[in-house]
Amino acid sequence: MEEKEVKFLNVNKEELENKIAGLGATKEGDYFYKREVFDYPDFRLDKNGAWLRLRDEGNRITLSYKQRLGIKSEDGSISDESMKEVEIVVNDFEKTAVLLKELGFIEKHYAENKRTRWIKDGVEFDIDTWPALEPYLEIESSTWEKVDEAIAWLGLDPKDKKIFSTNQIYKMKGMDIIDYIRLTFDGLVKRK
Repeated sequence: MEEKEVKFLNVNKEELENKIAGLGATKEGDYFYKREVFDYPDFRLDKNGAWLRLRDEGNRITLSYKQRLGIKSEDGSISDESMKEVEIVVNDFEKTAVLLKELGFIEKHYAENKRTRWIKDGVEFDIDTWPALEPYLEIESSTWEKVDEAIAWLGLDPKDKKIFSTNQIYKMKGMDIIDYIRLTFDGLVKRK
């Protein structure tokens, strides 16, 4: 299933939240996410712009297959065409991680992020904060037309939108996510 989502980088969280609230959006909440990302030992998913993500969202746990589609650059300089996501809800983070490892997957990395979510007319506005990155905005909806409409609501320049993963944002900062085993607010740990 194609994800209809764009990112706007390096946002001022407070100003953006005021702007979103001014649209009449409802604040759904502030969340702390933890995730483990899995791949095969030969990193074949990574080589195809894909990954398997187990994420604890606080109120639910999801397992997702994600894949970048129409990859134009690895360094984030050019947006991808879109993103594929197949997601299911699971009920146990630790047991699901064990199951994946028993199936032959390895943990590629563990990461944390903070998210503030606002919703208006079927559009999700997520302001994400990750270790070592400036906050960024994700706008997601069921259609590209709704995403474009939300961009206009905020007065953002459509030319500034990005379609790619957080990994590409790290690459834009000169960091290759594959070099790290842990990305937490307490620090980053490089792969040995």
